[in-house]
Amino acid sequence: MRGYTVEMSFLMPVILLMIMSSIFGMFYYHDKNIICGAAYETAAVGSTKARERDGIEEEIRALFEERIRGKCILFDRMEVTVSMEEKEIEVAVTASKRKMRLSVLKRMRITDPESKIRNIRRLK
Repeated sequence: MRGYTVEMSFLMPVILLMIMSSIFGMFYYHDKNIICGAAYETAAVGSTKARERDGIEEEIRALFEERIRGKCILFDRMEVTVSMEEKEIEVAVTASKRKMRLSVLKRMRITDPESKIRNIRRLK
């Protein structure tokens, strides 16, 4: 009977470590997917709003933070950088929790559907 107690005293911490590691890994990938999705949505919305006016980086940053609010489990510190070039918008997110870091970069071309529609109508 003592042999089982000694074996279980070594085995149970290993089993608990594996369970906690898998839960921790699930939290990491959950937050990574949430951040990736929010960055992609923000870049998509920003690509349509970017042609309307200049200097909307703060509005796009606020839009990202609104999409992410209350959804992340593990990462608590996030830095969002929005940069707009002539034909492209870029949303870069870095998140950290102690020694773990996560970075996501999403780019999207700035759309201009009106000019394409006008060109098609001119050809007709």
